[in-house]
Amino acid sequence: MMHFSKPAIDVSQQIQLLKRRGLQINDEERAARFLEVVSFFRLTPYMRPFQIPGDDHRFAEGAGFRNLSHLYSFDRRLRLLVMDAIERVEIAARAMISNHMGPKYGAHWYLDAQLFKGRYKHTQLLQTVRSKQQDERRDYERECARVERLAQTSAKRKTELKVKRSKESYARHYGLTYSEPELMPGWAALEELTMGALSHLYAGLAKDADRKTIARRMELPWPLLQSWFHTLTIARNICAHHARLWNRELGIKPELPKKASFQWPDSLTRPRHNVRVYVVMCMLNYLMHKVSPDTSWHQRVKGMFDEFPSVSEEVMGFPADWRGDVFWS
Repeated sequence: MMHFSKPAIDVSQQIQLLKRRGLQINDEERAARFLEVVSFFRLTPYMRPFQIPGDDHRFAEGAGFRNLSHLYSFDRRLRLLVMDAIERVEIAARAMISNHMGPKYGAHWYLDAQLFKGRYKHTQLLQTVRSKQQDERRDYERECARVERLAQTSAKRKTELKVKRSKESYARHYGLTYSEPELMPGWAALEELTMGALSHLYAGLAKDADRKTIARRMELPWPLLQSWFHTLTIARNICAHHARLWNRELGIKPELPKKASFQWPDSLTRPRHNVRVYVVMCMLNYLMHKVSPDTSWHQRVKGMFDEFPSVSEEVMGFPADWRGDVFWS
């Protein structure tokens, strides 16, 4: 273990450091403004493609600050595009699970531990929903106390404000209105789960038949949809934390069709492509056409690359001929 000794340096010192490392900075004032809002540390991963490997962070000849900011802007656009699609898929997933499980097993189906595998953390699911209702009730009580302290406000107006506050979320409304069952119905509870929790819930359903019926709404085999939900959860977390997505390896190998019974790019039958962002884009392209048949999301993907022609598609796992694939048309 080593002793950390790197000093904290201000923006002007950061610019001088980059220049000493060989980075061309034609407009130092503009570069300073960029570093004031995007930290040097956050920008570091976007420097690496322009640095000489093993040469103490030296930049290759001709590398400029604009290259870094341009790549950063591309990654930001990519994350926003991915998040836009994942939002649609996540909302659809909640509806698909609710629309199957509710009518089949009842409004409070998720309370029944028998509907889940033995290793599924059912108690944790219930505590998540319970905590949400408790937090909402505490917030409501604090808001009511503030309403009571309002000067020159009539008792009638105070009552109206309290009623209005009680309806600001369903979790709050349910806890204030119903005593049995303790927790809200399934269609509301699912809305309180994160994408990760929703993915685990789907994988934790005890009956293959239930997972199969839900997956059929996306015209996918259930093992594939289960794996995709997990992969998209990881992608969503990367985007939500504004982390680098552009050339990242996913760290997992999602399930992919060996021989698809649906439209799917041939290039993704080759294992070397299934750990980069291209596989996420393909999953989202397929799923977006299921949840929104008139979507133009795939055209927006192409448009983004047209705006950033200098960004390498290869490092993201995109094959050279991906634009001509009917899957992306």
